[in-house]
Amino acid sequence: MDRIDSIVEQWARERPDVDAEPMALVGRLQRVVQALRPRLDSTHQRFGLSGELFDVLASLRRAGKPYELTPTQLYREMMLSSGAMTNRVDRLESEGLVQRRPDPNDRRGTLVSLTDKGNALIDSALGEHIANERRLLAALDAEERAQLATLLKKLLVDLEAD
Repeated sequence: MDRIDSIVEQWARERPDVDAEPMALVGRLQRVVQALRPRLDSTHQRFGLSGELFDVLASLRRAGKPYELTPTQLYREMMLSSGAMTNRVDRLESEGLVQRRPDPNDRRGTLVSLTDKGNALIDSALGEHIANERRLLAALDAEERAQLATLLKKLLVDLEAD
């Protein structure tokens, strides 16, 4: 039994006319995110990054050579406002991890590229990030992880379709 079970039981007692089953699922998802964030951030911080900055560098790195995207591609991929993305790119640029350059295919456009320093940093951080995620999921065996991934994907596809 966890805290969520207690909450659902309390609602069942106080409001037996309300089915609180959705509350159990959403509540657990929220608590999982709350529990994961500091554990993920601790790995990022060892590399001088926040989770948000790690995500920008990772997005550029996985884009493949030449490790660059337009700011619009970045903020759409990360589901951010353009202002939030600009702030993140500004910080990374000030630390020499990314650079902006004119887009040769669009006279008005800009490209954000990983620098050699940024590429080396994200490549170093990635291995520890994945090892940390593996540790965080250790309570689940391979089959359970696959089931959870399938179910969360189904839910996310539906939620993001809205």
